[in-house]
Amino acid sequence: MTGVRTQENGDGDPRRAIELLWGVSAPPRRGPKPKLAPADVVRAAVALADADGIEAVTIRRVAEQLGVSPMSLYTYVPGRAELLDLMVDHAHGELTASAEGLHWRAALTAVAEDQWALAHRHPWLLEITTSRPALGPHSFAKYENELRAVEGIGLDDVEMDAVVSLVTGLVRTTARSSLEQARLVRTTGLTDAQWWERAWPVLAGIPAAGAAHYPISSRVGQAAGAAHNAAENPAHTFRFGLARVLDGIEVLVSQRQQ
Repeated sequence: MTGVRTQENGDGDPRRAIELLWGVSAPPRRGPKPKLAPADVVRAAVALADADGIEAVTIRRVAEQLGVSPMSLYTYVPGRAELLDLMVDHAHGELTASAEGLHWRAALTAVAEDQWALAHRHPWLLEITTSRPALGPHSFAKYENELRAVEGIGLDDVEMDAVVSLVTGLVRTTARSSLEQARLVRTTGLTDAQWWERAWPVLAGIPAAGAAHYPISSRVGQAAGAAHNAAENPAHTFRFGLARVLDGIEVLVSQRQQ
């Protein structure tokens, strides 16, 4: 991952993308039987994105991975935009947490933890916009499971959607920060603790940057740094934020039940 560069998603032919996502067969063509299936193309694209980032996923690169010509790949997918939809839906198929039978708070926690782990397995997911979601079976199942977590707890349909969006938005934001921090460690060779060890003596020698001028920042920053090491910080931020979001949702649910 080379930094967050959001790619467009949903700017291709929606009809063709949906047909591919749901396995709607195109009319048979004359000639030899195709050597590949759309699923083969998707798996190759996902493996390429996992290894080299979403920017590496081009029709030419995927064709090279499969040992076919770029032009022949268009037999299976009409273009890169549709391929991105297929990749997102394929990744959503890895989600395993079920909200069935759980208290809504435990269910939303399970959903969030599952998606946090998925984002770390496939960082490129966070570089694809979700304003026009992939309308495939795995993405539908993902949304259904999220809504099941808050079904029947007193919220109306609009509130249910808003609650789900709030939780999944928190996951995306904190996971993106976590992955960016990991990228910085890889590229600089320094953990956050090591970086501060180098930076702090310089700051300490500058009176204007000291605690006398920034007393709250100095106190809180030192306490936070002592409480969490570099590896734990992103996960701590995610889980702390999730707990506070759930606290807020609990207030709304209590109000609806009165």
